[in-house]
Formats: sequence, C-alpha cells, structure tokens
Amino acid sequence: MPTGAGRRSLPQGSHLCWLLCAFTLRLCQAEAPVRAEKLSVSTSNLPCWLVEEFVVAEECAPCSNFQAKTTPECGSTGYVEKITCSSSKRNELKSCRSALMEQHLFWKFEGAVVGVALVFACLVIVRQRQLDRKALEKVRKQIESI
Repeated sequence: MPTGAGRRSLPQGSHLCWLLCAFTLRLCQAEAPVRAEKLSVSTSNLPCWLVEEFVVAEECAPCSNFQAKTTPECGSTGYVEKITCSSSKRNELKSCRSALMEQHLFWKFEGAVVGVALVFACLVIVRQRQLDRKALEKVRKQIESI
C-alpha cells in the first residue's frame, strides 16, 4: 500500500488558506522589530504623566470656554485636571472624566436600554396577538368543517 493512500487530501481552498495564514504570520514577524524600534524613541515629547509618577494638584473640573479652544486636553472630554509630575516637577494639564459626566452617560445608556426593551416588548405583544388570531381562525375553520 503506498504511503498516504488512506489519507484524504486537503481541498484546494484549504491550501490557499494555509498559504495565506503563513504569509500573514511571516509579515507580522517582519513588522515586530519595527514596532520595538518605535517604542524606543525618546520620551521627551510625551507628557510626563505617561512616563513617571504624578500628583493631582487640582481635581477634575470642566474647561472654560477659553481653555476649550486653546488647550488640546479639553477637546476629548471637556474636563481637565492639573497635575504635578514627581521627578521632573513639571505642572501639566491632563484630560479626565468627571463623575457627573459619567453619571449622565450612565443614565443616557440606561434610558436607551429601557427604550429598546419597551419597543421589543411591544413588538412581542403585537406578534403574539397575531399568532393568537391565526390559531383561533384555524380552530373555527376546523369546527365549521365538522
């Protein structure tokens, strides 16, 4: 008996799939050292709170209209806190999320969930009534035909 006579061969599509997987894996391995080099770039242009310990000097507060236009940290959340980095002693602004904003987002999400639940509950009730009517019509037809 020849070797491999009892084994099934992979379909043509599977060969292509394995080839594509091998190529993707090789491509990812080739890019890995590039990513490591990018991480070793100087940290001088990064905010100090990303690379060292910091202390919050002023708690999270909403940005003023002037800050919102001039400070990029205010752009994402609309709130900012002042921090002091421990080793460099630099004072910087850091974007933050306030508890009040989180509470508003939570209740908006809860309201959306309740609204969707009510819509689907109404759809279930309407569909159940349709099915009940169809079932009653079938029973009436069966009784009439007797």
